[in-house]
Amino acid sequence: MANFAKPENALKRAEELINVGQKQDALQVLHNLITSKRHRAWQKPIERIMFKYVELCVDMRKGRFAKDGLIQYRIICQQVNVSSLEEVIKHFMHLSTERAEKARSQAQALEEALDFDDLEADKRPEDLMLSYVSGEKGKDRSDRELVTPWFKFLWETYRSVLEILRNNSKLEALYAMTAHRAFQFCKQYKRATEFRRLCEIIRNHLANLNKYKDQRDRPDLSAPESLQLYLDTRFEQLKIATELGLWQEAFRSIEDIHGLMSIVKKTPKASLMVVYYAKLTEIFWISGSHLYHAYAWFKLFTLQKSFNKNLSQKDLQLIASSVVLAALSVTPYDQRRGASHLELENEKERNIRMANLIGFNLEPKLENREVFSRSSLLTDLISKGVLSCATQEVKDLYLLLEHEFLSLDVASKIQPLLMKISKLGGKLASASSVPEVQLSRYASSLEKLATLRLLKQVSQVYQTMKIESLSQMIPFFNFSMVEKISVDAVKHKFIAMRVDHMKGVVLFGNMGLESDKLRDHLTMLAESLNNARAMIYPSAKKAPMMGEVLLGLGETVDKEHKRLLARKSVIEKRKEEQERQLLEMEREEESKRQMLLKKTEEAEKKRLAAMFEQQRAERIRKEIEERELEEAQALLLETEKHSKRGKKKPILDGEKLTKQTLIERALSEQLKEKQEQEKRLQKVAKTMDHLERAKREEAAPLIEAVFQRRLVEEKVLHEREQQLEVELSRQRHDGDLKEKNRLGRMLENKMVFQERVMSWRQAEFEQRRGEREERIKQIILARKQEREMKRQKIFYVRSEEVRIRKLQEEEEARKREEAERRRKEEAERKAKLDEIAEKQRQRERELEEKERVRREALLRRSTEGLARPSELPAVSRTAEPAPGKYVPRFRRETPKSSAPTPTSTSTSEPDRWVKPASSEPDRQVAGSRAPPPQSDRWTSGSRVPPQDSKHFGSSKPEPWRPSRARNLQRG
Repeated sequence: MANFAKPENALKRAEELINVGQKQDALQVLHNLITSKRHRAWQKPIERIMFKYVELCVDMRKGRFAKDGLIQYRIICQQVNVSSLEEVIKHFMHLSTERAEKARSQAQALEEALDFDDLEADKRPEDLMLSYVSGEKGKDRSDRELVTPWFKFLWETYRSVLEILRNNSKLEALYAMTAHRAFQFCKQYKRATEFRRLCEIIRNHLANLNKYKDQRDRPDLSAPESLQLYLDTRFEQLKIATELGLWQEAFRSIEDIHGLMSIVKKTPKASLMVVYYAKLTEIFWISGSHLYHAYAWFKLFTLQKSFNKNLSQKDLQLIASSVVLAALSVTPYDQRRGASHLELENEKERNIRMANLIGFNLEPKLENREVFSRSSLLTDLISKGVLSCATQEVKDLYLLLEHEFLSLDVASKIQPLLMKISKLGGKLASASSVPEVQLSRYASSLEKLATLRLLKQVSQVYQTMKIESLSQMIPFFNFSMVEKISVDAVKHKFIAMRVDHMKGVVLFGNMGLESDKLRDHLTMLAESLNNARAMIYPSAKKAPMMGEVLLGLGETVDKEHKRLLARKSVIEKRKEEQERQLLEMEREEESKRQMLLKKTEEAEKKRLAAMFEQQRAERIRKEIEERELEEAQALLLETEKHSKRGKKKPILDGEKLTKQTLIERALSEQLKEKQEQEKRLQKVAKTMDHLERAKREEAAPLIEAVFQRRLVEEKVLHEREQQLEVELSRQRHDGDLKEKNRLGRMLENKMVFQERVMSWRQAEFEQRRGEREERIKQIILARKQEREMKRQKIFYVRSEEVRIRKLQEEEEARKREEAERRRKEEAERKAKLDEIAEKQRQRERELEEKERVRREALLRRSTEGLARPSELPAVSRTAEPAPGKYVPRFRRETPKSSAPTPTSTSTSEPDRWVKPASSEPDRQVAGSRAPPPQSDRWTSGSRVPPQDSKHFGSSKPEPWRPSRARNLQRG
C-alpha cells in the first residue's frame, strides 16, 4: 500500500490509473487513502477525492466499497464540515439514479425486465440451466441482465445511505429525503418486497433511537423540526403502502405514526391527521372492520368540520353521508355472543388497541361493548349533528332502517333510495386530503342490513311464511343468499327461524301474546292512533294554556339568555386559563431544553476547538516535516541529474552547493515560469475582451428592437386592462346602489331596536355603578381598619425591641463585671504563687551554699591527709575495705610508727586516681544529670576523690550525689 504525503498525489495517481484502464487499482488507491489513519483531518482535496471515489464505485457497481468509504468520510467530517458529507451523499445518489434510469431507457420491455420477486436474491437454478442450455439468449433475459444489476445497486445505495445517516442529528433532512426517494422507487417500479424491507429498516432505526438515548449525535424527537421530518416520512410511507395495496404494511405504518405521537406526546397538524384518518378508513374497510371504519369516518368528519374553513356544503354533505352509511353498514348484532373467555379477552384487547389508533379512550377494566358499538355510534352521530348534515336520501334510509316498522314493504322502499345513493359521490374539491368518496360501496352492506331488518320485523308478526313470498319481499338476493344471511343471524341469536324445504315454508320463533316485542308493537300502534285522534279532534283547553305560556316566554327567554352568556364567559375563561397553563408548561420545557442544549453545545464547541487546535498543530508539524523531506529529496535528485548530465553545472565553480542555493535557483525558475504564464493570461484576456466587445456591439441593436416591441405590447395590454377595470367598477357601483336602496327600508326598525338595547344597557350600567361604589366604600373601610391594626402591631414590636435591648445591655454589663472580678482574683493568686516559688528558690540557694561550704571543707581535709607520705604504708597495712564502701576518717589514718612507703609507691599513688584527659569532656557533658561511669569512680577505700593540680587544674570536682541531680532536674 503506497503512502501519499498529500491527498492530491493520491488523486493524481488514481486519474493516471483510470486513463490506462485500471479502475480497480484506482479505486483501491483512493480507498486506502480514505481509510488510512494518516488523513483523518478534513481538507478540501479529500472532498474531491470522495467525489471521484463514489464515481468509480458507481461505474463498477461496488456498493460495499462505497458504504465503507462514506462511513470513513463521516468520521472525518462529522464535527468539522458535515455539509461536505451531505454533498457527497447527494452526488452518490444522483449518479446511481442516473445510471439506473439510463439502463432502464436502454431496455425495451420494462415489465419483463422487472418481473422478479426479490432484488436481493441470487439467480435461480432454472435460469442458470436455461442460460447454459439455450444457445441463443432471448430478449427478456438480455434486458434482465442489463436492467436488474443497476436496480439492485440503486436499492443498495438507498439502504447504505439510510444506514449511514440513521443517528445523525445534523443530516435529518437528508435522511428524510433519502427515505422519500426510496419510497418513490418502490412505488414507480412496484417493488413490494423492497418496500416491506424499507419500512422495517426505518422502524428499526427509530426503535434503536429510543433504546440508546445516550448517543452523542442522536436526533432529538422533542424538537419540532425533527418531529415534523419523522412524521412526514411515516405519512409518505403510509401513502405508498396504500397505493401499492400493501394493507398490512399500511396498518403497521399507522401504528408507527401513533407510536411516534405517543413518544413525543404531541398531536400533529390537522392536515396530517386528516390524511391519517382517511387512510385508516381505507384500511378498516379492506379488512372488513366496519365498526372501526365508521368510527374513523366520524373522526375524519369532525376534523374537516372543525379545521377546514374552505369546506363547501356539498363536500360536507358527502362526508356526513359517508359517516352515516358507514355506521349503518355495521352488523346490527353482537358477533361475540357465545364466544369463549379467551376470545373475549383478545377481542377486548383488540378494541382497546383500535380505539387508541382512532383516538377514543377506553378503560380496559370496564365492559366496553356498549361504549364501542353500533348503537353508541349512531347516538353520537345524532347528538353531534352529523345526520342533519347528510343528504335527504341518507336521512330517509336511516329512518326506514332504524325507526320505521314496515314488515312487508321495507325492502321495496329501500331499493330506490339505494339506487339514488349509489349515484352520489366523487372527488372533494375543498378537501384534497380526503380521497374520492364513493357511496356505492356501502350498497351491499346496506342490502344485507335491510334483509336482516325485514326478517326481524317479519318474525315479530308472522309465525309461518312461504319461501316464495319471502323471496318476493327481498329483491336484493336470491333465497340461497337470504338463507346464508339468516343462518349467521340465528347463530348470533338475532332472530329465531327455521327453513323447511320439504314444505317450502319458513318457520319463525313462537312468540306469545304477552311477549315484550309484540307488546311494544301494540304500544306503538296505540300511540299512533291516539295522535291521529288528537289531530282530528283538537282539545279546547290548549288555547288558554298557550296564552299563559306566551306571557312568561319573554322573561324565560331573557333568563335563559343571561344564563347562557354567563356560562359562555365561564367556559371562555376556563379555556384561556388552560391555554395559558399549557403555554407556560411548554415555555418552561422549551427553556430547560434550550439551556441543556446550550450547555451541551458549549461543551462540544470547547472540545471541538481543543481537538481542532491539536489536530491543526499536528498537521502543520507533519506538513513541515514532509515538506522539508520532499524538498531535500527533490534537491538531491536535481543535483544528481545535473551532475550526470555534465552540461548544466553550478553557477559558482569551486564552491560547494548547499540547499539554500538550490532553493534560490528553483525559486528563480518558478518565478520565470509564473511571469510567462501571466503574460499568456494577459494575452488571452485581451483576446476575450475583444471578442466580448464584438458580441455586445452585434447584440445591442437586437436588444433595442426587442425592447421597443415589448413596450408596444405592454401598452396595448395596459389599455385593455384599464378598460376592463372601468367596466367592472361601473357594474359594482350599480350593484351597490341597488343594495343601498334595498337595505334602506330596514333603517327605522334598526333605530327602534338600537334604542331598546341602549336603554336596557343604561339601566344595567347604573345598577353596576352603584354596586361598584358600595364595594369601593367597603374596601376603603377595610383598608383603614387594616392600617390601624398594622400601626398597633408596629408599636408593640418596637416597644418589645427596646425592652429586649435593655435586658441585653444589662446582661452584658454583668458579664463584664464578672470577668473583671475573675481576672483580678487570678492575678492575686498568681502573685501569691510567685512569692511562694521565690521563697522556695531562696531556701534552695541557701541549702546549696551550705552544701558547697561543707564540700570545700571536706576536700580541704582530704587534701591535707594525702600530703603525709609516712601514713601511706600504714594505710596499706590495714585491712582493705571493699571497693566503693565508705571508710571513716579514724580508719583512714595510720599510726606514726608505721614505716614509710617506698618512693615509687608514693609517686605512683596519685596516678591511680587520675582519669585520662580524654574522658574529661564526657564527665563535663554529663554534668549532674547522670552518675559517672564505673571507671570514673574511686577504686580505693576512700570516697574522697584525689586532687592533682597537674591533671585537674584549678577546678575542684565534687562527688556525684543523686539528690543533687534530682534537684537540678527539678530546677
